[in-house]
Amino acid sequence: MESSALTAIALVCTLTPSPDPSSSDLLADQFLEALKSHGVDGSKVRVVDHDVKPGVQTDMGEGDAWPSIREQVLAADILLVSTPTWAGHMSSVASRVVERLDAELSETDADGRPVLYDKVALVAVVGNEDGAHKISADLFQALNDYGYTIPAQGVSYWNGEAMHTTDYKDLDSTPEVTASALSAAVSNAVHLAGLLKTGHYPKTD
Repeated sequence: MESSALTAIALVCTLTPSPDPSSSDLLADQFLEALKSHGVDGSKVRVVDHDVKPGVQTDMGEGDAWPSIREQVLAADILLVSTPTWAGHMSSVASRVVERLDAELSETDADGRPVLYDKVALVAVVGNEDGAHKISADLFQALNDYGYTIPAQGVSYWNGEAMHTTDYKDLDSTPEVTASALSAAVSNAVHLAGLLKTGHYPKTD
């Protein structure tokens, strides 16, 4: 199912500020390009460039950049969280995003349903050692708790060899398995988001 009415937002959780190159940013761009091929308009936020305060409220007060990012998240049908791997875990920036999204548990729409219902979440992970499965599991558990629906095979990742220094952004080309997984994740996410756009989850008591 393809629809020009669908939109996506990528939250890039690299620790590297703009404009320096980032593997997480590159993989997010590839996701957005694939989504665009399905008619989905997307945008991107490199979260580390913004002063996102710690906390579990929608607005942590003066200087907090999260409220403006949150507006974009709530407006999008598909959320992509793209993170590097550090010590086998998601980045601290990705953890901050998860913490801030926790506030949505108490937010409801006009029909009294959780505000993140009918939205779809994808995950992208890069790193030089293992950790992608644990990171995607942790992110998917949190995002599903908050109301997001996870599509079949909704993640693509790349892990380089242990103890090596090559980054995803330094590869000559995208590995076939990473590209294939990305294509499947995007196709399934667009299909699911299209269904949820017209067939909403019911309100529960």
